[in-house]
Amino acid sequence: MPLALCTLSHSPLYGINDPDPSVLNAVDAAFDRVRTFVEDFDPELTIVFGPDHYNGVFYDMMPAFCIGSGARAVGDWGTEPGPLPVDRTAARRLVSAVLDDGIDVAQSEELHVDHGIAQPLEFLFGKRYSNPLVPVFVNAVGLPLGPMQRIRLLGESIGREIESWNKRVLIVGSGGLSHDPPVPRLDEATPEVLARLIDGRNPSPELRAERQRRVIEAGKAHAAGDTSFQQINPDFDARIMNTFADSAVSETDSWTTDWMEKNGGHSAHEIRSWVAAFAALSTGGSYTVTNRWYWPVQEWMTGFGMMTAIQEA
Repeated sequence: MPLALCTLSHSPLYGINDPDPSVLNAVDAAFDRVRTFVEDFDPELTIVFGPDHYNGVFYDMMPAFCIGSGARAVGDWGTEPGPLPVDRTAARRLVSAVLDDGIDVAQSEELHVDHGIAQPLEFLFGKRYSNPLVPVFVNAVGLPLGPMQRIRLLGESIGREIESWNKRVLIVGSGGLSHDPPVPRLDEATPEVLARLIDGRNPSPELRAERQRRVIEAGKAHAAGDTSFQQINPDFDARIMNTFADSAVSETDSWTTDWMEKNGGHSAHEIRSWVAAFAALSTGGSYTVTNRWYWPVQEWMTGFGMMTAIQEA
């Protein structure tokens, strides 16, 4: 059976610092078409690759990759908190397959995920979705980061395994594109922030509200032209999307951490989720990109993109 793919940006500021209605309406219309694409494909299982933003995964144990054989959404930025409908059997099979391929992947029986994974699932399936899924955490924030080749190999390993299942599997990649929001960094952290980066799970409502207020204000300042933030880079984003549209996933091996930060901002590393997703899709042979959309949304501080693709018969 064929595999299908949807890669999309996420933004905690969606619905809060919204752009001009013409842009928002275009984004929402694209979401409608993506949801139709997913409904028509009718997946039996969804594999979702996504990052965390120091809400579920911390430096007390920062894996490069982690497959959740159980997972819980933390409920940040308006996403629904609580357990996710994880297919434990599928997740454990993926863990074994990836390890057999020589890729060191962690396993979690209760992976805590934030809006980096929860928001795209809600975009695609609604708030109280029950579709079976397997979440795959891809570290894109907690420096240092490994080489991009490892991301491709992770995706290919997962792709080969799900290809053998004879199921309709939807592959989702969440994150990016160019953006540089105020995410704390370990080497610049004050003692207070450092403690949160190491073990900041279950913050008080007041602390979470204050963190979110700072991001909201940053988004407003960015939209007003504050140049203290690295700007969205549509040329960089086009190159990223063109690479996947051209089925040139192996070219991502040459993308370095420094190159992505310089051209796309510190959070451009979330593109790793797209790399893993397209690598997984590519293992079954040729694929066709059926749609792509892109907007540089200053209010969300991100180059906001979406792509859908399906494996060719």
